[in-house]
Amino acid sequence: MSHVDRIACLKIELDDCQPTIWRRVEVPLTSSLKALHDVIQAVMPFQDYHLFEFRAGEQRFAIPDPEWDSLRDRTYSAKTLRLGALIDRGVTEFSYTYDFGDDWRHTITIETTTAADPARDYPRYLDGARRAPPEDVGGIPGFELFLEAIADPSHEEHDELMRWYGAPFDPALIDEDAIHTRIAKLARRRAIGKAAFAKSRGQIS
Repeated sequence: MSHVDRIACLKIELDDCQPTIWRRVEVPLTSSLKALHDVIQAVMPFQDYHLFEFRAGEQRFAIPDPEWDSLRDRTYSAKTLRLGALIDRGVTEFSYTYDFGDDWRHTITIETTTAADPARDYPRYLDGARRAPPEDVGGIPGFELFLEAIADPSHEEHDELMRWYGAPFDPALIDEDAIHTRIAKLARRRAIGKAAFAKSRGQIS
């Protein structure tokens, strides 16, 4: 089945965190897993400072590194595997881990696949709940301590963590303006790529 002009609706949930931090996005089936990584970075949002991997079944997808692969299982390229290929294999859920130090593990659920709307740009952010953790906060335990400390001015680490973060942090607030701005950049990049590809095809024929 052709994946061109089809999209998947994905729900991205941060594991082991209550209340749940989640996002819902629409992504073209022709997107690589590296492109999906870019989408996740944009909508949580994270700052893309660290390594990442996807896992579907027993397979690992990331940016291959011969030294890393020699110590662990084989890595397949996240730049070449398309989202639609996972769907064709019957995959309905897979995992994404960002930052192997803080170990932000996510569950990605493929909710639906549909025809793309020609009037819309993709990828597209739909909705979500709660703010993502700051970079380098120390994983789930560090994030829990961070939330506790910044919410309590009398906490012994309140002032230090406020200085470290440098701004107020409301865990219930999603900065949707920032998310839409970052997603729009990805959508523009995709549109430019599609236009360049179509032009090259026209020149060949």
